[in-house]
Amino acid sequence: MMALPGGRHLDSVTLPGKRLHLMQVDSVQRWMEDLKLMTECECMCVLQAKPISLEEDAQGDLILAGGPGPGDPLQLLLKRGWVISTELRRIGQKLAQDRWARVHSMSVRLTCHARSMVSEYSAVSRNSSKEMDQIEKLLMEKCSELSAVTERCLQVENEHVLKSMKACVSETLSTLGQHFGQLLELALTREVQALVRKIDASDNIYTTESTTGNLFSLTQEGAPLCRIIAKVDGVLCLADILTDDSHSEATRAEAAAVVAQVTSPHLPVTQHLSSFLESMEEIVTALVKLCQEASSGEVFLLASAALANITFFDTMACEMLLQLNAIRVLLEACSDKQRVDTPYTRDQIVTILANMSVLEQCASDIIQENGVQLIMGMLSEKPRSGTPAEVAACERVQQKAAVTLARLSRDPDVAREAVRLSCMSRLIELCRSPSERNSSDAVLVACLAALRRLAGVCPEGLQDSDFQQLVQPRLVDSFLLCSNMEESFV
Repeated sequence: MMALPGGRHLDSVTLPGKRLHLMQVDSVQRWMEDLKLMTECECMCVLQAKPISLEEDAQGDLILAGGPGPGDPLQLLLKRGWVISTELRRIGQKLAQDRWARVHSMSVRLTCHARSMVSEYSAVSRNSSKEMDQIEKLLMEKCSELSAVTERCLQVENEHVLKSMKACVSETLSTLGQHFGQLLELALTREVQALVRKIDASDNIYTTESTTGNLFSLTQEGAPLCRIIAKVDGVLCLADILTDDSHSEATRAEAAAVVAQVTSPHLPVTQHLSSFLESMEEIVTALVKLCQEASSGEVFLLASAALANITFFDTMACEMLLQLNAIRVLLEACSDKQRVDTPYTRDQIVTILANMSVLEQCASDIIQENGVQLIMGMLSEKPRSGTPAEVAACERVQQKAAVTLARLSRDPDVAREAVRLSCMSRLIELCRSPSERNSSDAVLVACLAALRRLAGVCPEGLQDSDFQQLVQPRLVDSFLLCSNMEESFV
């Protein structure tokens, strides 16, 4: 008896009548009738014989089980690009382990993936350029070369010869990776450019909204796509959306989200944002207006995140924000629970305040809008859910609030207002009690710096023990003292 999926069994002896009938029909029809049983048996044999491995080897054979949607060149490039990048990385790992059989089989599979990407993209894209054709040719030549040289390595037993061939394989793999990267960037740039042109040329609100959503989805793919969007002046296209009130709030919020991603200080793409400076005033003005008129917390979060990143990008943005009374807009929003009700949003607000606080005029605006009290409240930010992301956001709020306070306290009026509001007591508590700052070293350093700045203006607000332990020693000594404190000590 042979087991089949679903618990069924097939007798090894076929009934004479049935076999006679099969012999009398067309051979193709007979093959088709038997095909299901044959393939099911084969699947079962393969599954039963295949070990469950902890390695990644088994995963690669199933990569790209389902292809991208028809006529979608961007998704095709992203999916095939991810597969090929993964294969290149894994071939490098197996090469380092001298696992030549795996290196060769993966090289053959890599060639198939590369050929599929080129073929599929050619089928759905516009006429390719000469540069793309040339790189495609170089890529496929290197794929063939890699497959051939790894196959020869399987036949070599001499370790010295194999070592020299390994260097050759490594060099070929590196060159192949460069050609692949160039081809992928050219193709992606071409498609993103088409997307941006589509937004520019569209008079249909729904088309603009959906295309902007597609652009935002691309930013989620990481730094390379953000760099490409910036390179093809995608931010300038988004500026038009942000400044056009005929677009819905949702579309403008999505445009703000793309701006936030592309201008992120964590991405090394700012060299491609020189053209952004031309429209920065319009963008900043539109984002402040979006913050002021936001109907939901999500819209406010996206707009404020874009503003926060822009203040990192260029200090001129901070001066623009002062002229636009952004401090008033942001501080008023903090009392509106519909717009600001999470530590993630307060993180964006305090980031803007921290970056603006380097300007002297900022101090007077903060005092005028009762901003010191708001900063004091941010020093007590606590997570509600206790999730790692929310805890980290609360730490950032506390740290940036302390940094903002330290910078603003250059102004004696701000320092005195902070002392009046018992900011020094809260800073001391954060320094001495690790649980209050979630044992964050970054919060501790910022609080020590702020406390020392306040103590320089109002030393009478400190007890002798606090002064001797937290202010008088070197900063590193106070840091070591506080970072080693146990809760029982407090």
